[in-house]
Amino acid sequence: MANATTGAPVVQNPTAREEAVVFSARGLSKVYRMGEVEVHALRGVDLQLFRGELVVFLGPSGSGKSTLLNILGGLDVPSSGEVRFLDHDLLSANEKELTRYRREHVGFVFQSYNLIPSLTALENVALVTEIATRPMAPIEALRMVGLADRLHHFPAQLSGGEQQRVAIARAVAKRPDALLCDEPTGALDFETGIIVLKALDFVNRELGATTAIITHNAGIAAMADRVIRLRSGAIVEITRNARRAAPEEIVW
Repeated sequence: MANATTGAPVVQNPTAREEAVVFSARGLSKVYRMGEVEVHALRGVDLQLFRGELVVFLGPSGSGKSTLLNILGGLDVPSSGEVRFLDHDLLSANEKELTRYRREHVGFVFQSYNLIPSLTALENVALVTEIATRPMAPIEALRMVGLADRLHHFPAQLSGGEQQRVAIARAVAKRPDALLCDEPTGALDFETGIIVLKALDFVNRELGATTAIITHNAGIAAMADRVIRLRSGAIVEITRNARRAAPEEIVW
């Protein structure tokens, strides 16, 4: 099978698991208009993500990775095409419905930690659990990412890797169906990045949340079930790893 836009080979998931499809996109396009200039961020993307898998999106800056993740997470809307989360049609959802979708089903982890400086790690996580429909205890979420001894520390008292793990705990505390991560190790050194990847890998295996990590770092691809490569707004290749490497095996 070849990608309709680029003609590049696309190796699809070899198992037919239609009942386990969490995200489904067809003909997904996104055009940003800046005056008279049109920027095509996505060009006819077809994609399925499955329940419980860990997927890495690879591509250079401007390849459409963040735009695609934002559309899947209900933070942006496509210009055309179809996108569904389970039985939710995200294209036809209004802002109130998208807000509810984000609150109930999706956890986000970004390169910037977005923690509230005046709140402790525990309090930062508790903010999410107060509005979630089926949350775990904030302490439990922080224990999952190895921060049981940092509950009462403020962000300024935590390292960059610890702050990112608080952000992961905050994202998973509402028990999301999907965990969407945009360059979660982008601001971290190698050793700290591996600690963060170990936390994401553990959360994916423990909670069974469909986990998508976008990165420009090809080394991270080894820890994925599938690797999806984008270029110029299109998917150019989808491959499946024979095995998921443990984060501590990864080098870059």
